[in-house]
Amino acid sequence: MRLWLFLFGFVLVAPSSIRSDDHQEENVAVSPGIYHVDPPVAATIGFFLDDWQPKSFITPATREASVAPAMAGGHLPDGRTPGVADTITVDASAVITRIPPSTFGHNANTWMTAMITEPTFMTHMTRLHPHIIRWPAGSGSDAYFWNCGPGDLPADAPAMLLDKKGAPEKARYFFGKTTGARSASLDDYYMMLQETGNEGLFTVNYGYARYGTSADPVATAAHLAADWVRYDHGRTRYWEIGNENFGDWEYGYRIDTTTNRDRQPAILTGSLYARHFKIFADSMRKAAAELGVTIYIGAVTAESAALWWGETPTRKNWNADMMKELNDKADFYVVHSYFTPYNKNSNAAEILYDATTVPGRAMRYVTQSLTANGAAIKPVAMDEWNMFAKGSDQQVSNISGVFAVIVMGETLSNRFGLAARWDLLNGWAGGNDHGLFSAGDEPGIAKWTPRPSFYYLYFLQKMRGDRLVKASVQGDTSLRAYASTFTSGELNVAIANVSATARTAIIDMQHFVAGHRYYWYVLQGGDDNGEFSRRVFVNGHGPAAVAGGPDDYAGIPAWSAATDKGVVVTVPAYGAVILTIDK
Repeated sequence: MRLWLFLFGFVLVAPSSIRSDDHQEENVAVSPGIYHVDPPVAATIGFFLDDWQPKSFITPATREASVAPAMAGGHLPDGRTPGVADTITVDASAVITRIPPSTFGHNANTWMTAMITEPTFMTHMTRLHPHIIRWPAGSGSDAYFWNCGPGDLPADAPAMLLDKKGAPEKARYFFGKTTGARSASLDDYYMMLQETGNEGLFTVNYGYARYGTSADPVATAAHLAADWVRYDHGRTRYWEIGNENFGDWEYGYRIDTTTNRDRQPAILTGSLYARHFKIFADSMRKAAAELGVTIYIGAVTAESAALWWGETPTRKNWNADMMKELNDKADFYVVHSYFTPYNKNSNAAEILYDATTVPGRAMRYVTQSLTANGAAIKPVAMDEWNMFAKGSDQQVSNISGVFAVIVMGETLSNRFGLAARWDLLNGWAGGNDHGLFSAGDEPGIAKWTPRPSFYYLYFLQKMRGDRLVKASVQGDTSLRAYASTFTSGELNVAIANVSATARTAIIDMQHFVAGHRYYWYVLQGGDDNGEFSRRVFVNGHGPAAVAGGPDDYAGIPAWSAATDKGVVVTVPAYGAVILTIDK
């Protein structure tokens, strides 16, 4: 076992460890008078913790903060601190989970330029370091031919495919061999990962197994996926077969049976997907074994009983049909969630409520589906998440940043093994843009300008530790708090305010001996566009343009204050405070 001694701020680490084949790893830590144990690795996290590393806090440049009245000392007769509305209690001994690096992921796509030719983007991604960047796209994955270029499609890839209503339309294919600045090739993507220090997650083209016109389209599509594993040659561990294939919007959900040669039905079912999945997985694992590498393969899974915008029999029965037929052949299960009601002009309170509640509901639904259908609980990945809210610039707003902090906290609290935000670059669409960066079509905003969400995620990553620990809020219900500890001994708390009123809170630290200082960043929106400001300010530093955040974000000093009169912070309306307390 690995032993930590937290004593007056010092950490001693013994170098030995014990782990079993089922990932039930335990690390024993000692805080002043309290022994605590890392819990066994949750089945829903599993191998996503394999590359976990202890993390040491790096003290940022600082600027001394003026002492707030609440920090002046003294208490009221009932024990409350004057001027403090809320108490956030953090128990550093109550470890929920070690934090998988894969929970901080993002999605790239083929149409977001060659990437490696964009120095501004590359700088931002190196600094953000999301660890996981999924490829090649969402629904575009089911039309992606990794080893082809435009004009070089396989002969069995039809020129026309069926839309959700069964009408033929010109197929929109994507290619791994592209040239020019407007699209990224597969090799561009690999190079981007290498230069920014991140890792991939691939979604292979399952749709081809359905719409391909060869004599055996399933074997053909599985062979294409296996050849990608061979070409990858151990660079990528995480793979999934298909994207949202239960959806009638997806290529392959509905096929033209007059061109199909292996008697597949017109409409996909969960059980048919599972039968095909096993063929794909066998081919891909054989290719990995030839190379002597390990890969993990995920299956498309429904995250809820029903969709906001309607249902089909395939979607309704997907999990039960798929899980029974799959017979535990998947290494992990993949869900997507866009949290808010489809295309509703949701207000800030609705969006932030869904951020708090949806991850728990999704995890319960998946694990209950597995249990009800006799399947083993395995790791769960939410490799697309964002919001459907539209109409008021919600997706490009400061609220989207607060939303991101809460989603990060809740996916960890509910023990997802991987989470990846959709997506890095998209299109303005009148403010209904999921992109983390501006695509250059936003009025008055330069291409690659980070949106507010980027800043919240950057500072969350910068200040977050390597173990999630228990945190609770006493007082008003407006604050959401997520705490973590560093192996180097410090304590981190990320606090989001879901209300239109600033809140002041004191941190009550249990089983943790605070050092002399604490450091924090305050993030909040501007006074434009009502609830949905397109601007974000970090410790008072804001954007020069009408949207985005400070250009010099990496050099902004943290606020700092002494801990001798308590750790107290004011969380702005619809904003966040991300702080770390010295050991």
